[in-house]
Amino acid sequence: MRAVVFDLDGTLIDSLPDIASSVNVSLARHGFAPLPAPEVERMIGDGAKVLLTKAFAARGAAMTEVDLDEFVAHYTIHSADETAPYPGIVETLRVLRATGHKLGVCTNKPEAAAREVLSLLHLDAYFDVITGGDATPFRKPDPRHLAATIAALGDGPAVMIGDHHNDIAAATACGIPAIFAAWGYGAAESRYVARHPRELPGIIREIS
Repeated sequence: MRAVVFDLDGTLIDSLPDIASSVNVSLARHGFAPLPAPEVERMIGDGAKVLLTKAFAARGAAMTEVDLDEFVAHYTIHSADETAPYPGIVETLRVLRATGHKLGVCTNKPEAAAREVLSLLHLDAYFDVITGGDATPFRKPDPRHLAATIAALGDGPAVMIGDHHNDIAAATACGIPAIFAAWGYGAAESRYVARHPRELPGIIREIS
């Protein structure tokens, strides 16, 4: 039975409203105009530091470590104000758990923020392992980030599900199949594509 590893933002949860809000709070501290949500969406996927670096660069400025700390602190508190699981995610997690799959999360989001939002949305109980972007020295697309999650799940066969090319690249480098979550924020090439979360159990059966 394959372990199933999920990306978080854009795969399990639609977190764009709260991420964009926290980005714009950071920009506002310096008097910068807010970024529209679709522009922030294109910056998501490489972790908080890269996200905020891109956001400040869009306003012709450079981010500092203080900005990053304030962003993470604000976002952690407000991570579930408007964020919600994608339709069909909860049902899919229930099916996968009921059929014996171990479930994990491998996200470039800081781990404390990832755990907080999963807890607030009552999703944390579904997952055996949660590996944030600061939990190892590596972040996706580096396969060692995903490999650490798989090892914590028992080092058996696994499949990666994500909406970003980083997810697909990490899975490919780990030698495991990847399913592209087409409902999310990114774009990627993969042999397996799910258009809706409810398609995932069937695709995983096909792979296995």
